[in-house]
Amino acid sequence: MTSIREALARLWEADDDAAMIQQGDSWFTWGEVRTLAETLDTELAGAGCGEGSRIGVVLDNRMESIAALIAILGQGRTVITLNPMQPVARLTADMTGARPSAVLASSAMWNEPLFRSAAVVGGMIGFAVDGSQVVATTEETPAMNARSEPDSVTTDAVGVEMFTSGTTGPPKRIPLTWRQLEAALAAVHGHTGAAGPDDRKLLSGRVALVTLPIVHIGGLWGVLQNLAEARPFVLLPRFTVGGWCAAVKEHRPKVAGLPPAGIRAVLSADIPAEDLSSLRAITAGTTFVNPDLADEFTAKYGIPVLIMYGATEFSGAIAGWTKPMHAQWWTKKRGSVGREMPGVSLRAVAEDGTILPLGESGRLEVSSSQTGNGKHEWVRTSDLGHLDEDGFVYIDGRADDAIIRGGFKVHPETVAEALRAHDAILDATVYGRDDERLGKVPVAVVELRDSTAKVVEDELKAFCRNQLTAYEIPVRIYTVAELPRSVSLKVDRRRLLEMVSEIEESESVSAIASGR
Repeated sequence: MTSIREALARLWEADDDAAMIQQGDSWFTWGEVRTLAETLDTELAGAGCGEGSRIGVVLDNRMESIAALIAILGQGRTVITLNPMQPVARLTADMTGARPSAVLASSAMWNEPLFRSAAVVGGMIGFAVDGSQVVATTEETPAMNARSEPDSVTTDAVGVEMFTSGTTGPPKRIPLTWRQLEAALAAVHGHTGAAGPDDRKLLSGRVALVTLPIVHIGGLWGVLQNLAEARPFVLLPRFTVGGWCAAVKEHRPKVAGLPPAGIRAVLSADIPAEDLSSLRAITAGTTFVNPDLADEFTAKYGIPVLIMYGATEFSGAIAGWTKPMHAQWWTKKRGSVGREMPGVSLRAVAEDGTILPLGESGRLEVSSSQTGNGKHEWVRTSDLGHLDEDGFVYIDGRADDAIIRGGFKVHPETVAEALRAHDAILDATVYGRDDERLGKVPVAVVELRDSTAKVVEDELKAFCRNQLTAYEIPVRIYTVAELPRSVSLKVDRRRLLEMVSEIEESESVSAIASGR
């Protein structure tokens, strides 16, 4: 199989005027992307960041990020993903903790004093990247010069470091090796029957859609697959029903991805079936996909929803449905996330590691070259699930308390800690509430230091916006005189939910009385 670096190198055989990336009504040609990628490569090499160097990228959904990926991965460097959806303080802390040799970001980000000063103090070389312009923002420092970089890249060298809450444990930065990335690409091609660009002109054929943020494994993987296959693609700055549907209507792809929240949004918008008539399937898998939602979409549009299961730790999907599989098995196996992908083995185990029989639910473990060790050793996830006699995998829940909001993981304790930083709050607890569109959403309950004080909910949400990513901000923040606790002093979740129910009932009565 062609390696990712070899596939990226083949892009230089494409015509400069070949359309490569569409954003809005505009197309960027390969020549434009190539020129920027070459400029970035020259600047990085000139700064001493050669093969094996770790390069941070504030990974917005924009053309500049794609050129950066080509320049970094194409020369065997390592991409350190930095999430632009975070508040500047958290993004800066993430950058400081990762300690890349150089950082690429927009000039707007470099104009943030906290971000710029952290890069300078950390001895990082900075480049502002906007359009075709690449401008150095920091001076090379002795600390930078003192760093040693590997002389060569092996298959076990790291291609991407992606910060994620992860399926296999607490929040951490996940190192994805070249071996893992290429094993994942091979697994996807084996699962779908897709192939590289050998039999067609480079940057031709059907236009693909990149729907998710590329700082998320789903979005990043979509970009890497399109680059490896030399396929043109639409890069949505963010998902909107209008933007997604316009791209489908214009380019008429056979397959397109939608997160569950996107599926619900398309249904709610009552998009005409003829606008989606080119689609033969929808892929979905950033979070749990309710089979009722999948059936509702299929009933309305006649398009099957092919559910996938994976995680950042495995560089993408490790199980899923195909269209032929769906036609044969969906009625009997609805609710499953499909079968294992080529080269992947799954099993359910008890907490003590005992392998459980088919049909019995336990912790899912994965063995694959897509895992970090690459030795087909078993890696335990935080998902509960089981397999049946026909090889179909079912996810039965999670062993942790993480909230999956529209495909993004929210850790309750992270949100609670942010709320506790408010001067008026003594303690806080956060839980997930079912949401038809997003799966789960965070709800917070706080206890004030002064029970007689008045703190407005909107004020607390505004406070959270300076500390949390948008999807982590609670949809509601309730105030109680005292958080209910068990004899062990843990928050009593049952009583907490009763208290919230009582507050909501009181709010409803007040709204009716006031005529709202």
